Amino acid sequence: MPKLDRYLTGDFLQSFLATLIVLLVVSLGGVLVDVLGNIADGGLPARLMLSQLGLQLLVYLPLVLPLALMLGLMLAVVRLYRDSEMAVLNAVGVGPRRLLRPLLWVTVPVVLAVAACSLWLGPWAQRTAAAMIEQANRSLIIAGLEPGRFTSLPGGNGIVYIDGTSEDGASLSGVFLYRDRDGRIDLMTAREGQLQFEGERDRYMQLRQGQQSQGPIDGGLDFRMMRFATNEVALPERAQTRDRDDPALATTAALLADGRPVATAELHARLAPPLLALAFALMTLPLARSSPRQQRYGRLMLGFLAYLVCINLMFIGTRALADGRLPGLLGLWWLTLPMLALAVWMYRRDGRLAQPRRVAA
Repeated sequence: MPKLDRYLTGDFLQSFLATLIVLLVVSLGGVLVDVLGNIADGGLPARLMLSQLGLQLLVYLPLVLPLALMLGLMLAVVRLYRDSEMAVLNAVGVGPRRLLRPLLWVTVPVVLAVAACSLWLGPWAQRTAAAMIEQANRSLIIAGLEPGRFTSLPGGNGIVYIDGTSEDGASLSGVFLYRDRDGRIDLMTAREGQLQFEGERDRYMQLRQGQQSQGPIDGGLDFRMMRFATNEVALPERAQTRDRDDPALATTAALLADGRPVATAELHARLAPPLLALAFALMTLPLARSSPRQQRYGRLMLGFLAYLVCINLMFIGTRALADGRLPGLLGLWWLTLPMLALAVWMYRRDGRLAQPRRVAA
C-alpha cells in the first residue's frame, strides 16, 4: 500500500472509530432507558438487564454504523481541508478522486458489517431476546423470585415472599402472598407450593398446608380466615410476548419466501441500511469540501440532516409497505437507488480537477 493511502486510511479509520464510540455511548443511554422501563413495568426480569442491553444494541447497529461512518469520514476530510493538506495534495496532482482507494478501505468493511448486522445479527438478537424473556417467565428463579426476598408480581398486583425453592424453581417452601383484590386485602401463607403452567401465558401457584385471611382495606371488620390443604392461586398474566409470526423475528431467508406485505417491508428495511451506508460514504468528499477558514461543523450539520431525512424516509416507506400502500416490487428501491446514484454523481463531479487557464502569449 502506498504511503499516501496508508496515511489517509489510518486517518479515516481513527476518525470513524472515535465517532462510533461517541454514538454508541449515546445509543447505549437510550437503550438503557427502554430496558429499565420494561423492568419497571414488570415485563422484563431485572437479571436479564445486561444481556437485553447488549442484544438491543445489536439491533440498533445498522442505524448507528452508517451515521458513524458518514460523520467520521467527514471529520477527517474537513481536517484535511482545514489544515491545507488537500491544497498540497491538489498542488502535486492528487485530486479528490485519489481519495477513493483509502476511502473504500474503510467503507467496504463497515458496509459489510452493516449488512451482517441488518440481515443476520439484528434478527438473531431479537429472537434471542424474545426467547430469553419467554424462558424467564417460565422460571421463578430467573424471574427474580428468590428465597428471602419480597418480590412484586408482574403488574404490581401483589407481593410474594418465599423461604426456599428447589433447583428448578418450581417447588417452593414457606410461601407468603399478599394481593389487593377488589378493594380487599388477601393474605396467604403456606408451608409449600408449586408453580404450574397452563398454555403459554397462564401461571398458577398451587399452595399446600396453609391459611388465608381476607379483609377490607378501609379498616372495616369484615374479615374471613380459613385453613386449606390445597389452594390454587392464579398469578397475573405474563407480559404479552412477541408474536411468533412477527417478521422482525424471522430470518432473512424466511422473509424471501414470505409474501405478506409486512414481511416484504421487513425485508426491504434490512436491505436498505448497507446501501444507504455506501451512499453516505461516497457523499462525504463533496459534502466535506471547504476552505481553511470555513466553519468546521456547518458541513457536519448538513450531513447529519441528510442522514435524518433518509432514515425517516426509510421508516415511512417501511410502514407504507407493511400497510400495502406501496407495491412490494417497488420496495425501498425508490430511496436507495436514487441515493446511490446521487452519491456517485456528486463524487464524480467533485473529483474533476479544474483545468488550468491558458495565458495568451
